[in-house]
Amino acid sequence: MSAGESSNQLFAGSLYRDHRDWLLNWLRRYQACPHRAEDLSQDIFVRLLKRNDLSNVREPRALLATIARGLLIDHFRRSALERAYLDELALQTEETQPSAEEQLQTLQALREVDTLLGQLSAKARAAFFYNRLDGMTHAEIAERLGVSVPRVRQYLAQALRQCYIAVYGEPT
Repeated sequence: MSAGESSNQLFAGSLYRDHRDWLLNWLRRYQACPHRAEDLSQDIFVRLLKRNDLSNVREPRALLATIARGLLIDHFRRSALERAYLDELALQTEETQPSAEEQLQTLQALREVDTLLGQLSAKARAAFFYNRLDGMTHAEIAERLGVSVPRVRQYLAQALRQCYIAVYGEPT
């Protein structure tokens, strides 16, 4: 372990001791489940441990809140995705419903795809959804996003690559 890594861990530990209670209270305002707030706070501190630049932090609570907002957005987006899937399942007859194991596998795959699509730019994500969910053509998407048709093709290629990774793993 290098001196920088050790320093970062010490600083993260200090942030944990000094700001954990504040962070939990902040999270509980946005999260009804106290256990979920606790899980999110732990995720935040794990992310802090992975950072290399903690020595430059001047406003620790602002940093914690920024990380927390990102994690909350991810959580709410995934929850909405799961709800939409479960709502669609509820519309199916009992005979056509997948098994509990298949439902779990589908939810896990949706989470992976969501995570990978979340790494795309907003325009690339929008282009993918316009194309795959709304059935829009490349020209329609280009007009909607204010970009060229070749750029739409690039966006779609990026999104499809992320979907490929979600299903098959990183290409070798």
